[in-house]
Amino acid sequence: MTDEQVFPVPEAIAKSAWINNDQYLAMYKQSVEDSAGFWAEHAKRIDWIKPFTQVRDVDLNVPNVHIKWFHDGTLNVSANCLDRHLASRGEQTALIWEGDNPAESQHITYRQLHEQVCKFANVMKSLGIKKGDRVTIYLPMIPELPVAMLA
Repeated sequence: MTDEQVFPVPEAIAKSAWINNDQYLAMYKQSVEDSAGFWAEHAKRIDWIKPFTQVRDVDLNVPNVHIKWFHDGTLNVSANCLDRHLASRGEQTALIWEGDNPAESQHITYRQLHEQVCKFANVMKSLGIKKGDRVTIYLPMIPELPVAMLA
């Protein structure tokens, strides 16, 4: 396509946005000029079990090629996705699932998702699955997929 159309953001939507274009450009500039500082600041937005001391560790020289982000920190992804939102957002929608058929959809709240994740985690425990085990679960794109991933 050679035609480029620009659709301006309606003023009402622009006013409710978290950032404006100038703020975005400033953030982008910082992310390029001081990426470690930029990501260190944004990493404070999640809860860490053990805070990181180094944002990234990069070595592109053979044979020790590696790229590690926040590698000495520890976090719980499920707690960051669910638990920390229960008190203030428990009844808000956490997931919107849209089926292949447009008539099939679900809005799942943080509280509902948390309950399902806890149930599925207990099922896995009852099967003898424990921390450190590798588990492969094949699921199609159904609402239970994120439940299994978070459990």
